[in-house]
Amino acid sequence: MIDINKTRKDFPILQERVHGKPLVYLDNGATTQRPAPVIQKMTEYYLRYNANVHRGVHHLSNICTDANEQARERTRQFINARHVEEIIFTRGTTESINLVAYTHGQAFIKPGDEILLTEMEHHANIVPWQMLRDRVKAVIKILPVLDNGELDIDQLPRLLTPATRLVAITHLSNVLGTINPVRHVIERARAVGARVLVDGAQAIQHLPVDVQALDCDFYAFSAHKMYGPTGVGVLYGKRHLLQQMPPWQGGGEMIKEVRFEKTTYNDLPFKFEAGTPDFIGIIGLGEAIDYINATGIEQIRDREQQLARYARERLQTIPGLTIHGNPSLPSPVISFNIAGIHPLDAGTLLDQLGIAVRTGQMCAEPLVRRFGVTAMIRASLAMYNTREEIDALHDGLLRVITLLGNRK
Repeated sequence: MIDINKTRKDFPILQERVHGKPLVYLDNGATTQRPAPVIQKMTEYYLRYNANVHRGVHHLSNICTDANEQARERTRQFINARHVEEIIFTRGTTESINLVAYTHGQAFIKPGDEILLTEMEHHANIVPWQMLRDRVKAVIKILPVLDNGELDIDQLPRLLTPATRLVAITHLSNVLGTINPVRHVIERARAVGARVLVDGAQAIQHLPVDVQALDCDFYAFSAHKMYGPTGVGVLYGKRHLLQQMPPWQGGGEMIKEVRFEKTTYNDLPFKFEAGTPDFIGIIGLGEAIDYINATGIEQIRDREQQLARYARERLQTIPGLTIHGNPSLPSPVISFNIAGIHPLDAGTLLDQLGIAVRTGQMCAEPLVRRFGVTAMIRASLAMYNTREEIDALHDGLLRVITLLGNRK
């Protein structure tokens, strides 16, 4: 079991007060907070070792290069990739998906080829494929979402055809909290020869991820969703596919030899890592992985599922509140609306009580509109949240209803 008092002490920001009230941070789907070990490790490297990686023979450069590559190996182990060169560092999930859409698309997607998305995707897993479609005259198909917030898996045989070249699917919905059966989808995609990219931005901090067991071709996630720094992301790709894909950007580090007549490109993973990386951020990612491993990802999952069940029970007692979706597996992402109250008004008033939630379309406008609304309120939990904080959200929403109801 997680020692919640010890864990919360590791996150200094949780001791802050907002508008004179204790901070209740329930916006972890947007970004998690950072534990002190991550902050301290990054500060240490800025203060004592800061020097560019891979390009120097001096002491500081060697220290940072070694730490950067150690973080790559820890990332490989964390998701059980087969080869360390299958771990590409990016600026985040969005860049990871764009990299695949651009380079894999350039190499493998032709006019008339089909790309299958789902109705619950984040904009970052929609727009890059639309841009690819427009460049190469491909076709996009959509796997719909049922009223319970789960994918209509029965539609897969109709939507997957011999023309399907790629399936892009979220592992865990950033709006509904649905944990998708990605292994099943991958197996069905394999039957028609399609490749699969999994958006793991919302899953990586909540669930054990084994890319070999999933057999996905690509898996993308961000450090800042898993207690690490902003500006750092990861793209896992199967080595044989990455070797066939052209570079994403040109510049230093991604080359072997440059002549005006011709340039030869570097080996993996550096072929996709042009320019100076955020190496201290990458070191912070490695420290965040160590923190998760020390806590235990299974323990994190179990605690968050308990919190999610409790949160749903409490929210369902509030008059006029509708939770969107009812996934079969409990998830720490819960979105809802309150009859007659705009989400932005509710979020603003909750903020005055020290409660941080997300309001709006959650960068998933097609999914939000599919449920007949233009905006939602989202509470997203992390391992450091407590039942008392869920109670504070419950009581805060009742105060919002009282206040706005009196104004009507």
